[in-house]
Amino acid sequence: MLFVITWIDKKNSLALRLSVREAHLAYARDTGRIKLGGPFLDTDGQMCGSLMIVEAPDIETVKAWHAADPYVKAGLFASSDIRPWKATVNAVEAKF
Repeated sequence: MLFVITWIDKKNSLALRLSVREAHLAYARDTGRIKLGGPFLDTDGQMCGSLMIVEAPDIETVKAWHAADPYVKAGLFASSDIRPWKATVNAVEAKF
């Protein structure tokens, strides 16, 4: 199953994000759950949140994975949301 996680950073937390970023990226690589992901950008082009599409057998697995993420452990996010997701359009294959 696929799930979408959206995270919104706390205000004025870019320094915290940058200090934990390498640990977060290593966690993402080492666990192999992320199919697609990256940061949201504010109007100045600075990272201010994240969106991840992850694969897992169930939402409980995603919640446990989420809780162990270094960004979450560092208290970076003001909010987060996990939802089941179904891919229905692939832009490479779609004819718009």
